[in-house]
Amino acid sequence: MSQGQWYPPEWPDRIRALATGELTPAVPRRAATVMLLRDDTGTAGAGPAVHMLRRRASMAFAGGAYAYPGGGVDPRDDDRLVGWAGPALEVWAERLGVATPAEAQAIVCAAVRETYEEAGVLLAGPTADSVVRDTTGEDWEDDRGALVARELSFADFLERRGLVLRSDLLGAWARWITPEFEPRRYDTWFFVAALPAGQRTRNASTEADRTVWIAPGEAADGYDRGELLMMPPTVATLRALRPYATAATALAAAPEQDLTPVLARARFEDGELVLSWPGHDEFTKHLPAGAGGGAA
Repeated sequence: MSQGQWYPPEWPDRIRALATGELTPAVPRRAATVMLLRDDTGTAGAGPAVHMLRRRASMAFAGGAYAYPGGGVDPRDDDRLVGWAGPALEVWAERLGVATPAEAQAIVCAAVRETYEEAGVLLAGPTADSVVRDTTGEDWEDDRGALVARELSFADFLERRGLVLRSDLLGAWARWITPEFEPRRYDTWFFVAALPAGQRTRNASTEADRTVWIAPGEAADGYDRGELLMMPPTVATLRALRPYATAATALAAAPEQDLTPVLARARFEDGELVLSWPGHDEFTKHLPAGAGGGAA
């Protein structure tokens, strides 16, 4: 029985209010997150390691939970075309299930920008077949800080540094939508990518108090033991990554992954609150209608 699932204590009351029409669901904000992988030669047979961060306990959403670098789409991410390498925006739009190339650009830009903002890793280069090797230094940090503060758009950042976004280094892996009864809702695309040669991750996020490189299977096992707190999408994607021996094989498998959105359902049944995530039975919870608690 999984023991590390994030479960806010206010959910039962919010689910009840949603069922009675007292609560209007918030419109989910589009977001992107990246499962950044590196081949870990230190543990034979363990496969690649994934970069994870632990959200500060003080965070209103998923405080204390382990997650991947990511965040919301910036409205400026689709206001003009950016330097682009890899599949055409029309191809990305079809893969991501969105209506326009501009929407696809915004989502992919969010994935690359948030990885740079929170992990210091940049999936971009001066040409369509190169990647920057070093993003350290005062000038890079100034730009990263300006991106975080939204003083600088990602398009302007790429243009002034003469960089093109390497969309071919990303693979779309999954899509999860925050439940309707959660006040902070996100429509999140999960991507997989390999750590570029020469670059290193660091904890550049003000929202995280710890970062770690860990094998997906080891992280999932930690969740099962109740040692690592996570949300269902994180656990599900970790389990999906477990079979792959290298970062390259995981990236190559991305086109085969199902991007049908996963949206949690909730109902009251025989005095119990039943939470379920379609297609992911392991996360189904049967709880007393008044139950609460941080991890269930």
